Amino acid sequence: MSASYYAPKGGHPGQDQLLTDRAVFTEAYAVIPRGTMRDIVTSFLPFWDETRLWVIARPLSGFAETFSHYIMEVAPGGGSDRAETDPTAQAVLFVVEGTARLDVDGQTHDLTPGGYAYLPPDLKWTLRNTTDDTLRFHWIRKAYQAVDGIDPPEVIITNEQDIAPTVMPGTDGKWATTRFADPADMRHDMHVNIVTFEPGAVIPFLETHVMEHGLYVLEGKAAYRLNTDWVEVEAGDYMWLRAFCPQACYAGGPGRFRYLLYKDVNRQMPLTLR
Repeated sequence: MSASYYAPKGGHPGQDQLLTDRAVFTEAYAVIPRGTMRDIVTSFLPFWDETRLWVIARPLSGFAETFSHYIMEVAPGGGSDRAETDPTAQAVLFVVEGTARLDVDGQTHDLTPGGYAYLPPDLKWTLRNTTDDTLRFHWIRKAYQAVDGIDPPEVIITNEQDIAPTVMPGTDGKWATTRFADPADMRHDMHVNIVTFEPGAVIPFLETHVMEHGLYVLEGKAAYRLNTDWVEVEAGDYMWLRAFCPQACYAGGPGRFRYLLYKDVNRQMPLTLR
């Protein structure tokens, strides 16, 4: 089945629109609905030409502490020859609209919708939009936690269409995860996956775990349990979940419910507060 990816377009609501919306920020989770991603909340970055972005997650004390998440919008001819200025930062890029020309280690890759790139720390990479169409992609960043005796991961360039999803046991194929990195590979300290629920599928218990989550809904709609609340989410919405925030999901249909999922993995817990 072909994939569908929602991406914000910006704009500005009219004066006749109601102020009420689904945006929520609590001590355990946040919901950033797609309707809040307007022109007036965009940001800009050094060394990026003809580019704006929505910052939908950043480290905050006591909340999401390990990562940042951007939705990048690059006009034709735009991009950067100095994309990352922090040598400790690793990245995942995921393209939802247009084509990204990514140059890494002297190799050029054209990432089309569904295109995924993992970029390890201390790596020079450039990205350009050489087409006549607007490019939109997700950029997830995390400071790499090095471990003595373990090398950093290698570059990964692929497309989700080339990866067979892993079906969750006992779900008859209704709940599956597209994994871009091997969960057993201890070099990785973060995973960015795509989770797919067929209509009627559920997370049948309140997951409560140490991993932080960022969830961007790529397709469909669902009722999502966050801590003590049920919230309705749809394509284009974003959710932050603190560590140990209980979560569950019911995908009511009529189509598939899919989201891009960040989580931190495979490292010892720090024994002092940062």
